[in-house]
This record gives sequence, C-alpha cells and structure tokens, in this order.
Amino acid sequence: MKTASRAASARLLTVAVAASAFALAAACSPGGLRQEKGSPWAPGDNHRQQAEDGLVVGHRLMAAGEHELALEAFTRAALDHGLTAEVLSGMGSAKLGLRRLGQAEDLLRQAVDADPAWPEPMNNLGVALMERGKTAEAVQVFQRAYALDNGESDAIRDNLRLALAKLENPAHTEPQKEDYKLVRQGGGSYLIREAP
Repeated sequence: MKTASRAASARLLTVAVAASAFALAAACSPGGLRQEKGSPWAPGDNHRQQAEDGLVVGHRLMAAGEHELALEAFTRAALDHGLTAEVLSGMGSAKLGLRRLGQAEDLLRQAVDADPAWPEPMNNLGVALMERGKTAEAVQVFQRAYALDNGESDAIRDNLRLALAKLENPAHTEPQKEDYKLVRQGGGSYLIREAP
C-alpha cells in the first residue's frame, strides 16, 4: 500500500515538473505566440500596427457604397483631425448617401464655410440642395463650384448641366431619377442614386 502511494506521488511529481518545464519553455520562446507557416490556426491581432487613417477608410467605404460604415469612419477621423472641412465634407457626403438630406445639407454648409475655396464640398452641397428641391440655390452653388474648379471636373459640370435643365423646365410633372455625382478630395467621384 505504501509502495503504491509512493509510486502515485512520484508520477504526480513527474507530471508537475514536466508541466512546469513546458510552461517555462513557452514563456521564454523569442517570438511569443506567432503564426508558423503552414499552421491551420488563424494569426492573432497585431496591436502594434498603426491604424489606417479614418479619412482614407471613409473615402474607400464611400466608393464601395457603404455609407453607414463610411459615416462611422469619418466620425472616428473627427477624433484625430477635428472637424476640418474634409471631415465635415465626408460626413455630409455619407449622410447624403444615406438619404439624410437635412443633416447632409447642414454638414456640407459647415464644410463650405470652413473652406470656401474647395469645390468638392460645394458640389456635394449642390447635390444635397437638388435632392431637397432647392434647385435655384443648387444652380448657384454648382456654378461657384465649377468656377473654383476651373471647369476641370466632369462630375461638377454634369451636375450643373442637370440642375440648369431642371431649373429651365420646373413644370415637368413626371418624377425624374437623376444621377447626381458626389465628389471627393483627389478628384474621385461618387454617384448618388435613388435607393431601390
């Protein structure tokens, strides 16, 4: 009986020592937990990496038509950059894509006030005004944006053309589905369409 008890204690001690040695070896390994080539397990998060700028993420999401996620990215960018003209313009454009027209107009007006020489938010403000039925004001805003852009943006020119046509023919009773183009910094554009 005594021998069986000693043998069980010896096995228990051997297992405890082996477990301690394994834990010590794992703790002292140079890379910690890392992904080995060919491993079936997913790699862990790298919390040391620099996060992507919220403005860049927001513009990418807008281009992909993910307006809600873009709004979240622009809101996060406001924490890093403050409420700059670009952040306000991005937030307003995302709200416009979500068909929150009143909020979009307010944000885009703030963006234009913050940087009156920047044609992109001015164009997007014109789109918001057109969507809200404020055609005469939208034409004026598009004309200012087109002048500031020196006529280089096809999107601004197309929006101005559509707004002028709508202003000249206001008695048109059939609902029209116009595809106005939102413009982002760097010359890219977003297309705003009616939701299905």
